[in-house]
Amino acid sequence: MGAESLLTVGIRKGLGAKAQFCMAIKPLPVVKANQAIRLRATIDHTSSEGLKRVAGDEWQYPGPLTYKPTPEAEIVKIIDAVILTGGEALHLSAKRELIDSRGVKREVQEEWLVREEGAYLPGAYEQLVGVIQPVRLISTVGLHLKALHSCTDALGRKRAAGDEWLVTVQDTDSYVPEIGEEVVSHVTKTVLQKGQYCVVKNPVDNNGRPQYGKLELLKGITSFFLHPGEIIDDGIKSQYVLGEDEALVLEALEHFTDDSVTGGKVRRPGDRWMIRGPKSYIPPTQVKEMSQGNHQVIRKAIPLGENEGIYIRNLQTGEVKVIMGPKSYLLNEHEKLWEKELDPLVVSILKKGGGVGEGDIRKLAYFEQSIDAEYMGDKPRDKTRAVRYRCPHNTAVQVYEYQRKAARVVFGPDMAILGPHEDFNVLSLSAGKPKVENALKTICLMLGPDYITDILEVETADHARLKIKIAFNNHFEFERGNGDSAIFSVPDFIGFACREVGSRIRAVVSRVKFDEFHRHSMHLLKAGVFGYNPDGSVKERLVFEANKLVITNVDIQAIEPVDSTMRSSLLKSVQMAIEIATQSVQRTAGQNAACKEQEAKGLLERQKLANEQENEKARTILHELRASASAVESCGQATAEAQAQAERLLIEGHSAIEAARLKAEAEDILCGTDLNNTQMAQESELNYVREQNELEIDKTKQLADIEVEKFSEMVEALGADAIMEMANAGPKFQAELLSSLGLEMTLFTDGSSPINLFNVADGLVAQPQKSEMA
Repeated sequence: MGAESLLTVGIRKGLGAKAQFCMAIKPLPVVKANQAIRLRATIDHTSSEGLKRVAGDEWQYPGPLTYKPTPEAEIVKIIDAVILTGGEALHLSAKRELIDSRGVKREVQEEWLVREEGAYLPGAYEQLVGVIQPVRLISTVGLHLKALHSCTDALGRKRAAGDEWLVTVQDTDSYVPEIGEEVVSHVTKTVLQKGQYCVVKNPVDNNGRPQYGKLELLKGITSFFLHPGEIIDDGIKSQYVLGEDEALVLEALEHFTDDSVTGGKVRRPGDRWMIRGPKSYIPPTQVKEMSQGNHQVIRKAIPLGENEGIYIRNLQTGEVKVIMGPKSYLLNEHEKLWEKELDPLVVSILKKGGGVGEGDIRKLAYFEQSIDAEYMGDKPRDKTRAVRYRCPHNTAVQVYEYQRKAARVVFGPDMAILGPHEDFNVLSLSAGKPKVENALKTICLMLGPDYITDILEVETADHARLKIKIAFNNHFEFERGNGDSAIFSVPDFIGFACREVGSRIRAVVSRVKFDEFHRHSMHLLKAGVFGYNPDGSVKERLVFEANKLVITNVDIQAIEPVDSTMRSSLLKSVQMAIEIATQSVQRTAGQNAACKEQEAKGLLERQKLANEQENEKARTILHELRASASAVESCGQATAEAQAQAERLLIEGHSAIEAARLKAEAEDILCGTDLNNTQMAQESELNYVREQNELEIDKTKQLADIEVEKFSEMVEALGADAIMEMANAGPKFQAELLSSLGLEMTLFTDGSSPINLFNVADGLVAQPQKSEMA
């Protein structure tokens, strides 16, 4: 290899080493303010500060500085300071045992907070967990906290594990929980308006600890926070506002002194009393409000109309009574409404107006007038209301009282009202045709007069079986107040009467043949039912002594054979009899019609002649009236035209006069308007000139006052000595002086009498001299 090639190789080697050297050179780390450089020892050594470092140890230097690296330590990283603003806290954790910036020894994994505002550089073994933002507290929101372990809270109070407390804006504006504190919830302030109150269970004492089992009454207007452990019992309530007809029943739960009574009154447990309106009342914690059973605490007076009532039970004596209107009744503290139970059948009877049964029973229509409005619709019956029934006219209702074991009878038209221990006597009557037992259930007994209808099956002596539809009138005869309960002695008086009458009719019919019965049926039935008098005549009535029922008449409505053959034969004979009677009636009617027709024709001819005569008379009168009408018409037309012409001329004259008068009034109004306008214009001009003159006078006067004031102020400003000098000086000097002061030589006051300022100045100067001489 030549010399040139060796030189080239050497240059190339030198350039490569220089490049490697340049790549190994690095700039020195610069640590700014609020920064720190963290280092780690790579080998055991003693630092320049004389501290022994073990491989793996970490430390840091805060800025500002320029760090010069050493081979014994390596740079881990540059740390920025954490900036804490107002209220924020820095959450730190210890990686190993250390002493923090405040000189407090920390254990491994121990956590703490740094609350100082400004920049904070975490130490080499301090781990940054996070920045905790403060909880801002306002006047209506508090903070419910709980201690997870024994600690000192952010306000410097010692807390045991499990303690709970409340922090409000009165304690601090913002709060950052300490390590070991837990935010349970945000508590909203409870506000009580005017007239509201609440009962707080377990109220806290002065140390903030709940007093379990105690109650505290708070009344509005107020606001408060519920501390941990406190509970509002049954929510916020409004005070009881009692009207004149309202009251509140209270019962004492414990021994206390009632301050709501004038002078105070001692209440013992179990005492019950009533607060009557009008007033507003807030019950203390020692009492409870008593309801009426329908969840209503306030008792209202119950208005009762005529024939209205309520059942009341006394809780002390157990007595049940009925209170009747018209009035309003307020239950006292030892009374409550009592519910009277009724048999479902009685309730059904009352809803139907007094009776229930099949729809074709005639008597049911009579009960509809007695349906009470209380039982209309589907609403349930108010059991506390007095049971009442409007007895129809000429009826009777029996009411039985179980305590006295006695019955009373109410006669209609009247209102039957049940007492607490009374009930209606329900009658089971026969109904229908033929009669069926227990077909009609009723509490109302019809006293009559009435009639009963029944269908009987009888057999004659010649074994003809017949169906007879009979009706018999009935009524009850008795004296009110004297054995009137006897009418209820027979529960089914209809069935009893039908059976008795039917047996008598069957006995009579069985002794006669069909033909005889067919010809004398009515007489036979009355004789069989009523019997005979001693003189042989038929009686007119049948009396049942058991229940005072009287039957006065028996009528046959229909007779029908049971056998179909006999029924058809009887029907044919009846039809033939009807045809014969019909033909006889028709022929008689035809003869009578012919006679009446002849009579009518004669009357008609006579009436025609009379009408023609009257017609001729009327025609004569008509011609006379037409002539008179023509004359009146011609005369009336001329008279009407003359009157119309006269009225036209009169109206035209009146119109001309009225037009002239209106024109004159218009001219008068125009002239008056012009005169008023001229007068107003002159007055306005005169006022303008007067006001202008007054303004000129005021202006002149004000200018004169200004000049006088100006002169006076200038004289005062010059002083007596200056004026004296002016007086002693020559005229030229005086003129220059006055000119410099802005004054003219001559001042005219009124335009004719000049004033010489020199003389004025001499006078001003001379006057003090005279005074001095004097």
